[in-house]
Amino acid sequence: MNTEVLVDSSAKRTQAPAKPLFPFLDLKAQFRTIRSEVLGAMEAVMDSQHFILGPEVERLEKQLESFTGAKFAISCASGSDALLLALMALGVGRDDEVITTPFTFGATGGAIVRLGARPVFVDIDPRTYNIDPATVAKAITRKTKAIIPVHLFGLMSDMEAIMAVASQNRIPVVEDAAQSLGSTYQGRQAGTFGDAGCFSFFPSKNLGCAGDGGLLCSNREDLAKELRGLRVHGAPKKYHYEMIGINSRLDALQAAILRVKLPHLNKWSEARRENARHYRALFEKYDLLKAVQLPVEPEGYTHVYNQFSIRVKKRDALRNHLQRCGVPTEIYYPYPLHLEPAYGLLGHREGDMPVSEAACREVISLPIYPELTAEQLETVVSAIAAFYASSELKGE
Repeated sequence: MNTEVLVDSSAKRTQAPAKPLFPFLDLKAQFRTIRSEVLGAMEAVMDSQHFILGPEVERLEKQLESFTGAKFAISCASGSDALLLALMALGVGRDDEVITTPFTFGATGGAIVRLGARPVFVDIDPRTYNIDPATVAKAITRKTKAIIPVHLFGLMSDMEAIMAVASQNRIPVVEDAAQSLGSTYQGRQAGTFGDAGCFSFFPSKNLGCAGDGGLLCSNREDLAKELRGLRVHGAPKKYHYEMIGINSRLDALQAAILRVKLPHLNKWSEARRENARHYRALFEKYDLLKAVQLPVEPEGYTHVYNQFSIRVKKRDALRNHLQRCGVPTEIYYPYPLHLEPAYGLLGHREGDMPVSEAACREVISLPIYPELTAEQLETVVSAIAAFYASSELKGE
């Protein structure tokens, strides 16, 4: 391997970013392995001319019930809609409060605000980046209508503790499992602990479609019935409006693509886990375990690594260095929701959620997709090692 590109120097620090040596996420590599299956499934839908819901979508929902172990799987148009629909079905509305984490994608908080409710942000566990159950318990008031734990990066939240708090206070739980389809806690799948579990099929997810798509899981028959009505304008029977709903239907083309991909999901997730193991070995090989906090996988959990997110000091300097080396990275997330302008009316200030705020300053995600090669993984870690070996950081 040519290591010249990985060595930082004062002369090179002013250079423009190098072209990435490989993508942060290579969807084309995955598509090449299933191309004929996907195109065949799409052609069958085109021949049928049945595009909205229908048999293809119903078959996908049955397969996802089997995969997750949930009694009911209800597809919808996006992961964002899944969150919105779940809160609608639970009756969340104006002046209600919903407890959640600020270290998440904007859809989590957005679904709450769209219904006129108030997001109550609480801090996270510094090791898992998931919501801290102790902070949830302290935030409950008489206005609390739901709790939304987010299973971030592919690792589930501490659902035993969260469900205990929720049960004690008789508060529904909506799991934001957008990044964690296939992850488990104590052998049980994400999205099956709470009243509803919400998933995204955005293309970057471990199971992604060719556009937007989403899913809700539930073990409650009453809630499943409500969700099926809400996603079709509140009319479970055509032109019979039993409630005020929205248009959030999964189309048959996306369902067909997902049905091709779903049988491969466990294999792809295991490949991500293998890449994570390889990363760990490389970080140890390059003596970086004191400089870098690696993702954790507590006992009893299965991590599916939608992201491989490490925690470092001088994160932005490291990212600039990796960019010059041609190593792609992403930041999930640069700002906590409680400090975003959209949530300014909540009155939060810097320092209110110190753990989340620190994570936003220090977390950086590395490529982890199944098709990465051993050489590419080593390129990433050797570039990080070069950063910490540079004269700029010696003695720190």
